[in-house]
Amino acid sequence: MPRVSVLTPVYNTNPAHLRECIDSILNQTFTDFEFLILNDSPDNTELDAVISEYSDRRIQYIKNEQNLGISKSRNKLLKMAHGEYVAIFDHDDISVPSRLEQEVQYLDTHPHVGVVSGLLQGFGNTDKLYTKPETDTEIKIMLMDGCPIAHTACMIRKSVLTQNNIEYEDFFSPAEDYRLFAQLMAFTHFYNIQDVLVKYRTHDCMTTINQRKKMAMAHKNIALELQNKYPAYTAELYKIIPKSGTQFRLRLFGFIPLIKIKHNWIQLFECIPIIKIKRR
Repeated sequence: MPRVSVLTPVYNTNPAHLRECIDSILNQTFTDFEFLILNDSPDNTELDAVISEYSDRRIQYIKNEQNLGISKSRNKLLKMAHGEYVAIFDHDDISVPSRLEQEVQYLDTHPHVGVVSGLLQGFGNTDKLYTKPETDTEIKIMLMDGCPIAHTACMIRKSVLTQNNIEYEDFFSPAEDYRLFAQLMAFTHFYNIQDVLVKYRTHDCMTTINQRKKMAMAHKNIALELQNKYPAYTAELYKIIPKSGTQFRLRLFGFIPLIKIKHNWIQLFECIPIIKIKRR
């Protein structure tokens, strides 16, 4: 059985980008893996042609009979994975050659860690370096306010998922990755290797741009649930973020003012002070 299962769902992917994605995995210094590619755009025969260009036996190509959506496709890949570790990888990014080797080495030597990831180097519309907190405590504090783990660069110990019945939840898409890590908090430790592991492609058709409002609302729902569940981590977060100014805003349908927290006051309709929050 392979040590690692690399899981890549594709959906109407640019063929040139998909080739770069595949090549970056096949050229890894760590070679004991299976590469599962799931096509969730069943009418796109152009992607079939791209995959047929490769004869590497580690590639397994699967095609959904109908569009399932990203979360259900990710869960289908998880169920098919045979590896001890699963490496998540998005369809238009590029993994650096040592990515899998570094992550396997870390998980092998740190059995208490269930999720390891790293830094991203942007390319395309930006050359930004996406930094991430390193240690488990730092990561869990930042999880109270967002997702400090690069999903496309992460490797997960599969047993942590299966033993605790954790999978991607469609309700939280397109923030299904944040929700997954939020669910894992109670069961394992996290670590971010402080090296660039993935070159992160940025372009105008990114999900984070096209579904910005939906993603923002999902992030708020997850963050609020975590803050209620983990008050100690939340208290540490408040020591980091500014204690004045607007810290939270909720709008119905993305534009109707409902609740705002500003200068530690909860305001109804973003203008009527209701109660003041005391923070230590």
